[in-house]
Amino acid sequence: MTKKIKNKKMYWFTEKFSEGEEHKHLIVKDIVEKRTKFQTALIADTYSFGRCLILDGEVQSAEADEYIYHEALVHPAMLTHPHPEKVLIMGGGEGATLREVLKHKSVKEVFMLDIDGEVVDFCKKYLYSWHKGSFSDSRAKIIVGDAKKYIIETKEKFDVIISDLPCPIKKGPACLLYTKEFYKIVAGKLKAKGIFVIQSGSMSSTQIELCSLIYSTVKKVFPVRKIYSQFIPSFDVPWAFIIVTRKNDPEKISMIEIDKRIKNRIKGELKFYDGYTHAGIFNISKNLRNIFNKQKRVICKKKLFFFYK
Repeated sequence: MTKKIKNKKMYWFTEKFSEGEEHKHLIVKDIVEKRTKFQTALIADTYSFGRCLILDGEVQSAEADEYIYHEALVHPAMLTHPHPEKVLIMGGGEGATLREVLKHKSVKEVFMLDIDGEVVDFCKKYLYSWHKGSFSDSRAKIIVGDAKKYIIETKEKFDVIISDLPCPIKKGPACLLYTKEFYKIVAGKLKAKGIFVIQSGSMSSTQIELCSLIYSTVKKVFPVRKIYSQFIPSFDVPWAFIIVTRKNDPEKISMIEIDKRIKNRIKGELKFYDGYTHAGIFNISKNLRNIFNKQKRVICKKKLFFFYK
């Protein structure tokens, strides 16, 4: 049931990062809240970042900077691919990932798969500035269902697959979608030049375990793996992404070539990403590279990883 919230006094919302870290947002006004079968969704106006979508106590998107996250997630992978026509998005209920994919002129079909149809409907209604009508685009195919089941059963093959899934938590639906077994299935659903990009959690040195584990896990499946990151102000940490492919290496594409591809292949404005940005986001500091190189554990069905919650 969705309920509009009567105006209350301002209050501090606390988001827990770990046992030892918290981030506080000053809430100016609660707008609406919805409890679904899977999670609690809250939309609230904050002092610093404008309107925010908060799921189960975790900030997912903020009006002031959601474009940074979504452009970083989508465009390096899409522009690394020579001509993406068919794309699969896992997660992305706000519709902003869909919005960015649809900026690519070559795209003919985008399958957006989210387990929580109630949250998708919630976002359609209350977060227009995120999706900007993307759900109504004729190229968009919205599927409500479990990503693991869909990936196993579909006969479709994709040019680009984007994982915009929540971090794995105990009793959450995403924990099996970060395993070696699942990544092997994903690999089989990519076309020959296909690219897979994964939102990979915090890049903060105190919260980097998930990203390092994803990296060590995809190393068992894909020959090319590239980590990149960008600071997201509303998250209060640098955020990690990992691109994996069989051949094409995004880091080897020049600034000039990225700008050329943006000009020729994208319709609409990019506020964050360009060739200069592309060259910078792959520059990971030595201390973090050492963490990735030393990580040997692989996430699998028998040894899952659960992010702190």
